[in-house]
Amino acid sequence: MTEDEDDGEDGLKPGDEEDEPEGAVFPGLRILKEAVGRSKMHPIPVIRIEDRDSAPWTLITEDMVGEPSWLHAGVTRTRVPYIRANGKRVRRDRLDVPESFGAGVLCLIDRNGSFPSACSAVPLAPNELKRTGPLDAYDKAKAGIYLIDIPAWNRTDMPHPLGQILAAPDDEGRVWVSTPHIRLLARLVRERHLDAMPTIHDSWTGRANESLFKPFYEATKQARAELVEAGGAPYKAYKTRLSIALRLLWPKRAEQKSPFWRPDWRVSMVAEAEVRHWIMAFTAVLAGHTLVALRNVDLAIFWTPPGTPPDTYRIGTGFGEVKAKYVLSGEIIPEGDD
Repeated sequence: MTEDEDDGEDGLKPGDEEDEPEGAVFPGLRILKEAVGRSKMHPIPVIRIEDRDSAPWTLITEDMVGEPSWLHAGVTRTRVPYIRANGKRVRRDRLDVPESFGAGVLCLIDRNGSFPSACSAVPLAPNELKRTGPLDAYDKAKAGIYLIDIPAWNRTDMPHPLGQILAAPDDEGRVWVSTPHIRLLARLVRERHLDAMPTIHDSWTGRANESLFKPFYEATKQARAELVEAGGAPYKAYKTRLSIALRLLWPKRAEQKSPFWRPDWRVSMVAEAEVRHWIMAFTAVLAGHTLVALRNVDLAIFWTPPGTPPDTYRIGTGFGEVKAKYVLSGEIIPEGDD
């Protein structure tokens, strides 16, 4: 369990909802609770149990985060056996790039701290979501969820901007998206990568706030800067507590206690991380770099000359920066550092 991974479950266990003891390396849950509690918008951190079985909460799913699982059409992916350092047998990807791509290597770009970075300015509705129905246009003063048509995307060098959201359309071919993706579509329209905004057929929104989680972001950024170079147990503890705090925004199991129950906050935070990931990859593609694969919220694979990452990324250990590794075509894609 790391700051950049989501295993499809909530990854939580009894006791995780308790505040960290004094002197903890990173009291992530206490910091997140304090950030929400100090907001002048009087957020509602927990939706009442009796309200959870009706809209809008029943409309919110993990599909709305939009994480991609995209591979360039010319590249062949094979799942092969692999033994981790701890002896566990798993399966890993092997990517074979055709000769038509020219000389090069696979450049693995790994974004640092995708989830906590997203907390710097994720658009959320701190209070309750109210049904605002069909909208003539997206109102940037609001945040929430939107039922839209799927916009056409004709590029073959980049995945669709909605990612895996496309896998769960309703009977009329429409999908629910959160604010980060509706903002992404508006940006793509402004930059003329999309012809027009899709129709908003329905919506549940509230007054938008982008700073609700900002104190949490600032604390994680400072802690990472102090701990990442040292590594070891303190850095591992930092990553664990960071992950637990963000997962507690939406515990999946009824028996798991939490000071939060806001699926819209959790989904929007992960969607914001994914949108930033997508934009960074698209920026590189527009600059002429060849994208081979785009995954999750932190991994992009390009075809580049050896030792030469796309110049649109910043190499480093801080937030907003990336790590770069190089693998030959046909070699197993290694696991991340975390």
